[in-house]
Amino acid sequence: MPEPPQSDLAEKLLAPAFTRSGEEVRALPDPIADTPMVVTLEQLQPYSLDPRVTRNPRYDDIKSSIRERGLDAPPAITRRPGESKYTIRNGGNTRLAILHELWTETHDERFFRIACLFRPWSARGEIVALTGHLAENELRGGLSFIERALGVEKAREFYEAESGGSLTQTELARRLTSDGYPVTQSHISRMQDAVRYLLPAIPSVLYGGLGKPQIERLTALRKIAARIWEQHAHGRTAGMDFTAHFQEVLSLFDGDPNTFNVQRVQDELIGQMAQLFETDYDALALELIDADARHRALTQEPTFHVKPESEPPNTESARSSASQIPAITSTPTPQSAVSVAGPAAACGPHRLQPPQRSTSPPGKEATPFAKHTERSAETMAARVQSHIVSPAQSTERLQAIQRTIAEATGDPVPDFPSNVVRAIPVQAGGLHPISDVWYIESALDSADRLRVLIAQLAREIAQEAGLAERIESIEAGVGFLCTRSLGTPSQSPPSFIERAVLGLLNALSAPFIPSHRSGIDGVRLADDIGGLLQGPLPTKRGASARRLSDAGIVKLFRLIRLARRLVDLESGDSLPPDGAADR
Repeated sequence: MPEPPQSDLAEKLLAPAFTRSGEEVRALPDPIADTPMVVTLEQLQPYSLDPRVTRNPRYDDIKSSIRERGLDAPPAITRRPGESKYTIRNGGNTRLAILHELWTETHDERFFRIACLFRPWSARGEIVALTGHLAENELRGGLSFIERALGVEKAREFYEAESGGSLTQTELARRLTSDGYPVTQSHISRMQDAVRYLLPAIPSVLYGGLGKPQIERLTALRKIAARIWEQHAHGRTAGMDFTAHFQEVLSLFDGDPNTFNVQRVQDELIGQMAQLFETDYDALALELIDADARHRALTQEPTFHVKPESEPPNTESARSSASQIPAITSTPTPQSAVSVAGPAAACGPHRLQPPQRSTSPPGKEATPFAKHTERSAETMAARVQSHIVSPAQSTERLQAIQRTIAEATGDPVPDFPSNVVRAIPVQAGGLHPISDVWYIESALDSADRLRVLIAQLAREIAQEAGLAERIESIEAGVGFLCTRSLGTPSQSPPSFIERAVLGLLNALSAPFIPSHRSGIDGVRLADDIGGLLQGPLPTKRGASARRLSDAGIVKLFRLIRLARRLVDLESGDSLPPDGAADR
């Protein structure tokens, strides 16, 4: 074969290089499976929707550990489609910030290059990343309540965009749980209330780390106060917005979370509502407390088990047992006067012992309104002890036999400490509804307020005989007196129920007002009391012989209980009421 001419060779050597006909690839595609890789700080960026917006409380400890040991747990990384930098996938923004600081301070290469696990971005990448950061932050550093709430709200937006419709709180809870961040529907409800009603008013307090118990008390206070507002605002001038008023009051307390006090918020709110509606502060406060008790009785039910102890509840052993009782979420009450001395009752002194007052630091003390949220082990033990009128001896063997019989018959196991803090033995309606005959709220534990309640109960009892107008409220004695005698010449003889009710109430109040002379015949009370409380004998039943209703009996017991406490206060007893805990 002849050699090509020199001119052809020169032309070929001087020809331009080959060129690509397709699109030039500037970077390799991301792996399609989990792949270990080494990346630099310049290639990493934090997750932009990280729920943590405040400094990690363990920041300094984590930094010290990474400085000494290096990065023991590198964060997983991913990359959104179209982005040039990798993103922290499920928790690690704090570690990334610390690595930047350490690299700037030391220029140590081990802080600049990181061996990470790359995970591909999926079709549900935003939801997976957000729930991953929520779960990881919860495990490693603990998010504040409001940070979790905002994170859950953002997740709800992603879920609704994914499903194309709005989600109920129950469905949101289910989806979060299935994606690795379990949360209950009730907790989501409180979160949404905090974001909607509390965050606009007290952002500094919430981002400062206000805890779940205080937020629960605030959200419950708002709901109950809103119902009372609607009742009092009915028929008044339009334009009275409770939400705006509540947030205006709440904003007055935005500051240091360590000094934030829900009781102060409640007092200010009640004070302004009392002024706005031209009503009495104490009456409005009692109305709020009663509404709170009814709300908790209807919406919450505690579930726990406490092993009865054979030692007195005021001993170290009882305190240890009481520490196993979780926070109460409804008004604790005794079962009955009989169950108080039931076979499972713990031993203790015959006289009821009052519990110790709370020693919570300023800004953290519990309130009557939200007493179920902050209860120490000692307070719980004292609460159980306070309901023991006559202690019943018990042994481990007897308790074991009772449990065996209960399991065989299907009956509930006798458990006094558990029952005494969750049962509602009686309930009676009225101006001040009763859910616990024995327990006295600390907010009611003053002579003036007790007299108001006692007089109202006496009036409601007298109303059963049509004699409410004959009960006069006074600021002495036990708070009321009975006026005018029955059976004047211009009147027909009183019926049995009229005579017996007025005689009983006069007997309860007259001895404490020596100068008062009602003219009521108390001689026949001994004959009337049995029929009034228990009912007439079968041989004496008649249209005029009628006993007090069950509600009237409950109110009578409550009146006696409050009157006993009032007498103690008037005689100089400064101890808290038997059965009351300093909330």
